[in-house]
Amino acid sequence: MATFEVEHSEGMRWVKVGLVDDDVRTERGALNHMQGTVTMDVPLPSLKSWWVSLFSDESALRPRYSGTGTVYLDSSLGGYHLMAVKPGERWILDTKCFWASDGEVKLSVHRERTWTAYWADQGFFWYKTALKGDGQVVLAVDGPVEEVDLVDDQLIADGPFVIAHTSGVSLSVRRPAKSWFSYLLSGQKWAYVYRGTGKLLLCTTPYWRQRMQKERPGNAATYA
Repeated sequence: MATFEVEHSEGMRWVKVGLVDDDVRTERGALNHMQGTVTMDVPLPSLKSWWVSLFSDESALRPRYSGTGTVYLDSSLGGYHLMAVKPGERWILDTKCFWASDGEVKLSVHRERTWTAYWADQGFFWYKTALKGDGQVVLAVDGPVEEVDLVDDQLIADGPFVIAHTSGVSLSVRRPAKSWFSYLLSGQKWAYVYRGTGKLLLCTTPYWRQRMQKERPGNAATYA
């Protein structure tokens, strides 16, 4: 399998990928430079993936790097989280969270329910990247990540702070308070409710440089 390392310097972080007669898939446009006998190709997506990309911010094209050598991906003020996908698991990632994965990890598409997509301001079509197989995955994140286990339980978050969850956990969007009166007085927006049995990856606190970058004038992205 490919090896992944997160390196850092001057407040920036990037991913170093080691290949020994192996292959890795990355997000489109993620390459910084590579060394060794490594070749790049772009597997053509299925017709379904092309169609989904018309209604999604997820890329249908994920370059593949094969051979023996080292691949360096672009740096970021944010961070990168390494996770393992085990046989029998299916992980669903938040939008634009996928960064790289072993060739043994299979990428597919997951669609959230229509009303969940609507209340999350994603229109009526909310497509995400889903993963299964056996290997390592790199996620692009804003800050440190905490793994949470749910056993017939729920987690309620004031925003899209869960960056990935297993398929045994479902997502809905609703008011954090039971009544409209309490909702109006609470000052809280719509809550993301994760319910079921499985694992969650939670990222609630961004790295300070990343937060300053996103809060600069002209950037629409802000934190709750």
